[in-house]
Amino acid sequence: MIIRKLFRFENAHVVRNCSTRRCALSLHGHSYRVELLLTASRLDNAGMILDFGLLKGAIKELIDSWDHAACFWDRDDPEYIAFIQRHSERWVSVPVNPSAEQFSRVFFALVDAVLTATEFGNGEQGVSLDSVIVHETDTGYAQCWRDDAFSPDMGGPIALDQIVFSDAIREEWSDPHLWARVVDARKHGTALFCHPLPEQQVR
Repeated sequence: MIIRKLFRFENAHVVRNCSTRRCALSLHGHSYRVELLLTASRLDNAGMILDFGLLKGAIKELIDSWDHAACFWDRDDPEYIAFIQRHSERWVSVPVNPSAEQFSRVFFALVDAVLTATEFGNGEQGVSLDSVIVHETDTGYAQCWRDDAFSPDMGGPIALDQIVFSDAIREEWSDPHLWARVVDARKHGTALFCHPLPEQQVR
């Protein structure tokens, strides 16, 4: 079974090297929609794959980090990067060209890292991220599955430690070190988030 959770944010970028001149050479924005599709082969104690409320913590905070921010490829022109950092307090630096396709891979890696670092306590078993869909416009989207997220043909694994959030973004988080802790937990295979067994109303 698959469940779907939708997130929205506004973001600006330039996608270098693409065929469309407007896209490649002009800073522009989109109203993004990000769909997370999660799967499991059994239901938890509440008859769910996963309580949607559990996606309102670190995952929501990290996806919201892109809202009203400028995103740039860390290999872009240093003068352009410096301009963005000087004139926008909300920015995200990523190790890939910020196309919809690469955004879907980035969000897959991000969400997968949080889920991997989470201990669930309500009978959830085998909950995993099936795919991520990033809608860049009303008519165009990219969808990433696990193989896409790590495939050399798609650019190889996303280097989590090379995703950098501006100070202004990190200061809005409930924990300013949230992303660094997620990256560290992923690297060492440790649990960072714990959702204990809730009170059972019906047994």
